[in-house]
Amino acid sequence: MDSRIGIIKNYASTIQSQLIELRRDFHAHPELSFHEAATSLKIQAVLRQLGISFTTGWCKHGIVGEIQGELSSNRLVALRADMDALPIHEKNECSYKSTHEGVMHACGHDVHMTCLLGSLMILNQFKSLWGGKVKFIFQPAEEKLPGGASILIEEGVLNQPMPDLIIGQHVQPGMEVGKIGIGPGAFMASCDEIYIKIIGKGGHAAQAHLCIDPIVIAAQLVLAFQSFMNREKPANQASVLSLGTIETNSEATNIIPDEVKLSGTFRALDENWRWLAHKRIKEIAVSICKAFNATCEIDIQIGYPCLINHPDLTESLIQLGEEYLGDMKVERLGARLTSEDFAYYSQVIPAVFYRLGVGQVPGVHRADFDIDEKALEHGAGTMAYFAMSLNTNGVL
Repeated sequence: MDSRIGIIKNYASTIQSQLIELRRDFHAHPELSFHEAATSLKIQAVLRQLGISFTTGWCKHGIVGEIQGELSSNRLVALRADMDALPIHEKNECSYKSTHEGVMHACGHDVHMTCLLGSLMILNQFKSLWGGKVKFIFQPAEEKLPGGASILIEEGVLNQPMPDLIIGQHVQPGMEVGKIGIGPGAFMASCDEIYIKIIGKGGHAAQAHLCIDPIVIAAQLVLAFQSFMNREKPANQASVLSLGTIETNSEATNIIPDEVKLSGTFRALDENWRWLAHKRIKEIAVSICKAFNATCEIDIQIGYPCLINHPDLTESLIQLGEEYLGDMKVERLGARLTSEDFAYYSQVIPAVFYRLGVGQVPGVHRADFDIDEKALEHGAGTMAYFAMSLNTNGVL
């Protein structure tokens, strides 16, 4: 067994109370995407206490810095945590309940920031046990398009020099504390927003023959999209097209409206299929509207790409995870159709995004989401061990 494991675990245990305090502070003071000013100041204060240098202003409130190990290595490993919260009113009754009305850390970003800070405490304390450099990224605005990751990349976060690889961690409700989950290849889906306006001709509902009914056309379009996904989507591709809203400009039962608006989401695990599907969605909408003498306006807002876990790096982390956490503590997970802007990093350099078990708790994006805080020391220690091993041992 790597002698560093016991050292890391012991130290992670000693800072557990500090990690809990940090996480509860973040949780009680959540901030929405692109507005993480106080959160950033809190992180900066902790880094200064540790004597770790950093730069600020990335995507407004982001923080980026490096720690140098003392052993010989030219490797540079990047670690990333997201900072923003969600527009959800928290229903939990606890001492660290959100103090900001209608805003909540319901996706675990308070945990992600805390675990990254914890891993930096460990790496900083034991520089003599590892080599190379670790670049840390506290990233704003994961929850809102265009995604803070895309902005940071445009601002040069992966340049001068480019990291050899990047690692991200996300909470996993329903997974036992002390376990992680990971899988190679396409791990999370692309996510694009679909907005369609069908323009017909309204009138009295009793004189439908004088109208071009956009509600009937919308119904045809919904069914056509489902047929498209059932018949044109490759059988081996996981993908979904779901319409979430249908709105008209009428509130009366005896009026046929002039227009109907539909919106939804399209998700895919293959970039080639993603772009082909965009083309077909537009063609189907235009042709159906034309068949009914209506017109349509289509806006596909491009969201996050597919998140690809580098196969070799994933296998290395599975091995390292089993070393640090123990046998049977690393679950091999399949792909899922949720999305994450960490995907942008994975399109540029070798990347792995893995799941941290936080216990049998409510799922993310729920008003009652919370965690088993024992997960914090596991999350911090695991990330620190990954960074030490990947830098010192030179494995991909």
